[in-house]
Amino acid sequence: MAQKKKNNRPSTQAHLPISEIKEGIVVLKDGTLRSVMITSSINFALKSEDEQTALISSYVGFLNSLDFPLQIIVQSRRLQIQPYLDNLRKIEKDQTNELLQIQIADYRAFIKELVDIGEIMTKQFYIVVPYDPLSNKKKSFWSRAKEIFHPAITVKLKDEKFQKRKQDLDSRVRQVIGGLTSMGLYVAPLDTQAVIELFYNTYNPDISFIEQLKPIDQLQVENI
Repeated sequence: MAQKKKNNRPSTQAHLPISEIKEGIVVLKDGTLRSVMITSSINFALKSEDEQTALISSYVGFLNSLDFPLQIIVQSRRLQIQPYLDNLRKIEKDQTNELLQIQIADYRAFIKELVDIGEIMTKQFYIVVPYDPLSNKKKSFWSRAKEIFHPAITVKLKDEKFQKRKQDLDSRVRQVIGGLTSMGLYVAPLDTQAVIELFYNTYNPDISFIEQLKPIDQLQVENI
């Protein structure tokens, strides 16, 4: 009986507002879409006064050009150094020069000790662009309301409707990329694999540091 109850427990996926992730787009259970982009950063303090003023002016102009909300996320994570150490170990093993082999081993031990003692952190910056049919001013009110209040349509979007909403979302994404690029930032939308890994790392910070997520074609996804 205990085993049966344990098996009937809903998975974490059932508690998330996400319906599906496809073509790099997050489809929420209410039918709205989200596009996630990763962006570089600018060391504002190292800029001259004129450069700081120009950046602030560009940023204000960028924000004023938007007619939709944005979400800015900053994540701090422990530096995942294990893949790098594994690569060093492989190079060390394949090295035929004994002196170089010893130096690589010493360097690998130094890097590992440095990371373990220093708890080196890395920061990632993300921009989330939403699309809600109700906020699309190009459509009539009744057309937008119909898309919102029909759960059968929004929970699992048909491909035609998904592609139409994706086009509207892509237009917003291009506008955001253009605005941020003009400030000297590098912006790139995440693909499906990267989006899934982002959510996996966010909801499983301890496990994800030890156990990396498999490629999406090897994942077994539960149906909710």
